[in-house]
Amino acid sequence: CALSWIDTKLLSEVKLEKELLPVGREISGVVLEGILPLDSEESGLCEVVLVHEHYLGISLLSYKYLQLLWAENVAYTALHYLSQVSPGKTVLVMDGASPFGTIAIQLAQHRGAKVISTAYSLEDKQYLERLRPAVARVIDVSNGKIDVAESCLEETGGLGVDIVVDAGVKLYSAEDESTSKSQLLPHKHDIITLLGVGGNWITTERNLQLDPPDSHSLFLKGATVSFLNEEIWNLSNIEQGKYLYILLMIMLKDIMEKLSSNVFRPQLDEPIPLYEAKVSMEIVQKNQARKRQVIQF
Repeated sequence: CALSWIDTKLLSEVKLEKELLPVGREISGVVLEGILPLDSEESGLCEVVLVHEHYLGISLLSYKYLQLLWAENVAYTALHYLSQVSPGKTVLVMDGASPFGTIAIQLAQHRGAKVISTAYSLEDKQYLERLRPAVARVIDVSNGKIDVAESCLEETGGLGVDIVVDAGVKLYSAEDESTSKSQLLPHKHDIITLLGVGGNWITTERNLQLDPPDSHSLFLKGATVSFLNEEIWNLSNIEQGKYLYILLMIMLKDIMEKLSSNVFRPQLDEPIPLYEAKVSMEIVQKNQARKRQVIQF
């Protein structure tokens, strides 16, 4: 059972907030497995779980595949459905050493794109530099002195990148940002500056505010902004069947093929015993986990 961060604010906004919320929505068993829906009252942290048959797929997920399930789903949504990554394009993946970032880099490279990524620490930088095929450029922003926009324009000969997948952006001036991590995030103006003509900015920033000058700059470039909500398929009842088909019939098949051929090489960690689930979930909920936390029974 993989531990996933619970977006309590999103649940409140869509009227699914409850006093008690089950944890562990990505589960695998010996024969049957699936993803628990957003409004599920069942938790994956048990030896037996009762789930509606519509949420099950015959795929026999191993521990290795379970590590990839969430990241692969979000990466496909970003680079396939929200943008059309293709050979010759340049993709900027922010925080490339994260589980999602790693898969997004490998997916973009597999489709022939040139990839630039940012690193938030020396450890992340070294990890990204070890990836094969190699990332075109790793931008170390850990000291806060590197200009991401300038580095991307330099790497692309001043043309800018075609696709940007952010990991959050800085909405205000530096003195208004409170946490140390937000200090490392690029400003929204930097993203717009490094975006090329006809580019696509895929953002995870739910409260993104674009002022008239921002919109004018995007207009002049013919660029677009897309919002990446990892729960979008689960939130739409109409698209539920489409989501399950995409996930179980296409994505999982593709994951297995790419894993078996070493196209995808996820950040694997040792599974955690059940008695450590509470502590692990607290780490996940605080966004302090850099790798997938998986509970093994």
